[in-house]
Amino acid sequence: MKIRQYLAAAGLVAIVATPVAALAQGGVPGGIEHGSREGERAAGPVGAVVGGVVGGVVGGVTGVLGIDERPRFHRYVAERHYPSYHYSEDVRVGAVLPETGVTYYEVPAEYGVRDYRYTIVNDRTVLVDPRTHRIVEVVE
Repeated sequence: MKIRQYLAAAGLVAIVATPVAALAQGGVPGGIEHGSREGERAAGPVGAVVGGVVGGVVGGVTGVLGIDERPRFHRYVAERHYPSYHYSEDVRVGAVLPETGVTYYEVPAEYGVRDYRYTIVNDRTVLVDPRTHRIVEVVE
């Protein structure tokens, strides 16, 4: 019986991972949401859990910035010497920054990031959704 459960879980991961990988540029939040939706459609509530985990992992690997762009973008930001906003919570993907007191900057078009802004929080560069103030990527 355990082999059958293992094979079912492996098959579900394969079914869910394919469409999630195609949308991975949405980062962890987008990957979790899409993976959960696809998994639930394919296998009900258990599929939603597995799909959300797979989607989050795939989304987290890719992120908003391309892997090759991260170091260059980090240097770009460091050269600007913008002040860092002090934030008392963890600086992590999914954290919501306050609406006031934080300065958001445009990401240059050469980095291929649209719809997001960046800022510096606790001396860390983060990409933020300007509509929700939610951190979508911590640029290391």
